[in-house]
Amino acid sequence: MDRAETIELLCAEAWRPVTEEPLGDWRLRAASGFTGRANSALAIGDPGVPLPEAIDRVCDFSHAHGIPPVVQAISGSETERAIEAAGWLPDTGHAAGHLVAVLVGPLGRGGDGVSFLPEPSAGWWELVAGTAEPTPAQRHVLTTGEIGHGVAEITAGAVRTAVVGELLHISRLAVRPEHRRRGLARALMAGAGSWAAGRGATECVLQVAVGNSPALALYETLGFREHHRYRYWVPAWKDRSL
Repeated sequence: MDRAETIELLCAEAWRPVTEEPLGDWRLRAASGFTGRANSALAIGDPGVPLPEAIDRVCDFSHAHGIPPVVQAISGSETERAIEAAGWLPDTGHAAGHLVAVLVGPLGRGGDGVSFLPEPSAGWWELVAGTAEPTPAQRHVLTTGEIGHGVAEITAGAVRTAVVGELLHISRLAVRPEHRRRGLARALMAGAGSWAAGRGATECVLQVAVGNSPALALYETLGFREHHRYRYWVPAWKDRSL
């Protein structure tokens, strides 16, 4: 298994779906439609069956759980080429961006004004999920595992942190519009690094849509570099409704 595959599997452990079933080495995932990662088949390794059967199984699983069929594959991999050859297309309609850069970088240190809550607050939920009343799927995906609920200046900003092995997984970093350009995003990253170092992490990973130029620019200044990319693929059906 190469380094990109290892990172993807660790990221998957940091972002747990409500339902997961193995298909050989692949992972079939569903979470009532909350996020692409939690509602797609992670196509890494050998599915244990010929690829046409594997993608049929992805479709069956997706339909059974009320979500469109989607496959997440590492860009440029043999698996991605096989999925494309089978007639699937990049999911260009994916709201958050179908092509994602996976960045790796050092743990930050410090984080003045950043604290980690024992339980997520209403303000934390509002920033990371867009609601103070999360759905069961949102609550499961965002709070399962060794999770930190980081906030800055009484929830002017928030971040979700997860430690899997020696890897810190950062997601949902957000700052309220009226508090931006004050260094809170950097403070949250620094605080996240300090929090994770105390839990055995030695490296940080982020997943950012390639079109999110401001975020990519920020993380570059913090020492992050692109390691690889992944892409979401969907069947070439004109109507992918259930």
